[in-house]
Amino acid sequence: MNPQLKTILLTVLTLSCFVIALVELSGVSQTALFNKYHIGSSSTGMTTSEADNRIQQAAAMPKTTIQFIDSFYSFGSIKEGDVVTHAFRFKNTGTNPLLISKADVSCGCTVPSFSKEPIAPGAEGKIDVQYNSKGHPGHQHKNVIVHSNGQLEAISIGFEADVK
Repeated sequence: MNPQLKTILLTVLTLSCFVIALVELSGVSQTALFNKYHIGSSSTGMTTSEADNRIQQAAAMPKTTIQFIDSFYSFGSIKEGDVVTHAFRFKNTGTNPLLISKADVSCGCTVPSFSKEPIAPGAEGKIDVQYNSKGHPGHQHKNVIVHSNGQLEAISIGFEADVK
């Protein structure tokens, strides 16, 4: 291969990576805005300051333990454009109330919702995760990071779908 062509291709690749990084860090893309400012999730119904207050409240609470009954789910084959939901059930297996402070998603197409009330020791709760497959063909694997006052402050739950 011609050395001049190699230099051009390397330059184009480097500039492409730079542009992608710039778009993500600047918050231009929907996913970057969501991850940076926690906006776009109408299901939580919280402003940024309310979310920050919940995080501080959970950090101040005594630790407890949380056990997910199902931490991964497969929707199987779905049609592109379908909106599907799954309830990830969990139990507070500790001796203190459990407070879910927030749930971060790996994509703006995934929207979690959860109870804002503390879960009593021994009680069960759920996190509903809604996935919109529009514009996401192929095999999809998404994660939700659940933050709480649990011994493990962040736990990953996830799902997959084959979008046709």
